[in-house]
Amino acid sequence: MCFGRCARCIGFKLLILALLSIVANILLYFPNGETRFASEHHLGKYVECLHGILGGGLLVLIPAAVFIGLHNDDCCGCFGHEACGKSCAMLSSVLAALIGILGSGYCIIISALALSHGPYCFTHLERNWIYPFTESSGGYLFEYNKWSQCREPQNIVQWNVTLFSILLVLGGIEFILCFIQIINGILGGFCGLCCSHEEV
Repeated sequence: MCFGRCARCIGFKLLILALLSIVANILLYFPNGETRFASEHHLGKYVECLHGILGGGLLVLIPAAVFIGLHNDDCCGCFGHEACGKSCAMLSSVLAALIGILGSGYCIIISALALSHGPYCFTHLERNWIYPFTESSGGYLFEYNKWSQCREPQNIVQWNVTLFSILLVLGGIEFILCFIQIINGILGGFCGLCCSHEEV
């Protein structure tokens, strides 16, 4: 198995996941496709953390680009002198993977906190913009009858739960892929970029 090809495969998957994270985070800014809540500063504090754009997005795009660039069809083993640079490149990909782990970890943490905390909305009980589900510690997720407390934005609970859940899953997959590349990078660096290379 070629470690470089594995890295490239991981890179393309991370590229797709990072773009999806960015799109999901942008959608959080426009509940029901409306822009007025963002302009009126009626978005929750976790929406503005940029965890999907910065964490699961840009910080994951960096390792994705590095991993994609590692692939080379004529890769050689690490004991061939020509492959020393390639082995170092594989080892350096571990640093890029760590950046991806930081970004995806940030995305996971913020998404989990947002799901636990609940949305920021206008309620008919308080007649004010509040976090009505803060005390439930995520219990509101299973109490669908309480979701109607939020009057504005309409369906904000469903909107937030769906998008934050997507970001949580995307961040989790990114984290796993970056962790796999750490192992792949270490093995590729010490054992050679391509273990199927023809013996000279």
